[in-house]
Amino acid sequence: MDGERDGDLGGARQTPITLWLDGADDVATNMARDAALLEHAAAGGLEDTVLRLFTFAPPGLTLGRAQDPARELDLERLDRAGVRWAHRPTGGRAIWHEDEWTFSLVTRLKPGGWADTAAAAYERTGRLLAAAFQRLGVPAVLAPGSARGPGAPRAREGAAPPCFASTARHELLLEGRKLAGIAQRVSRGALLQQGSLLLRHTHERLADFVRVGDREALRRELRAAAAVAGPWLGGDHALSRLHGALAALLPGARAGTPHGVESRSADQ
Repeated sequence: MDGERDGDLGGARQTPITLWLDGADDVATNMARDAALLEHAAAGGLEDTVLRLFTFAPPGLTLGRAQDPARELDLERLDRAGVRWAHRPTGGRAIWHEDEWTFSLVTRLKPGGWADTAAAAYERTGRLLAAAFQRLGVPAVLAPGSARGPGAPRAREGAAPPCFASTARHELLLEGRKLAGIAQRVSRGALLQQGSLLLRHTHERLADFVRVGDREALRRELRAAAAVAGPWLGGDHALSRLHGALAALLPGARAGTPHGVESRSADQ
């Protein structure tokens, strides 16, 4: 990360930032919470930019908002295993959530705010996350390439390639492989970003539950395409470590729960 650019990660713009260390919950609750934050911002009820940090308990699976679960998922296997799944309020493709740090960012797109366009917000968030990982000793960098490529093509039948099988510009790379998947959505001038930051290779469990002919081949593809931060972080994977790194990069941020949102304290 270029030191000369660190100053505009959080301090150069004027909109207040709330850095929210939230707890762990299931996929449906976490996705509903982000959807509610987006609606709150779109309705004009959220003045701050909110950066929410959270995890998943129990592990589960999410799909992009436009994906058809009957086409993407082996619903019978999910039911037999008791695995919960939910649609994300953003786009993108299937993700297994376990052993990861997860974030969402909600803001109004406007001059003087987090960003005035979705593309600018995507780049700014990517740079912030890369800088936070670097503070923790993880040599993450931004991905080059097209602004938002379509990812790998899907087959005529069956599931689309998973999120961590392809990389878009300004997502995070570690040693040339994808460390973080980020999706976003704009609604009535408000932006929601959601991202998964991998700690271990448990994201490969996705192969057990999507509609695919060769599960072992997909598992190998996921391992080859994705990187995990755990080996650089040592044994301490507490979400508070990411919170601390972000707080150092966002010196004007307010720690706590956004106004009007129920507080829940946890450090997963």
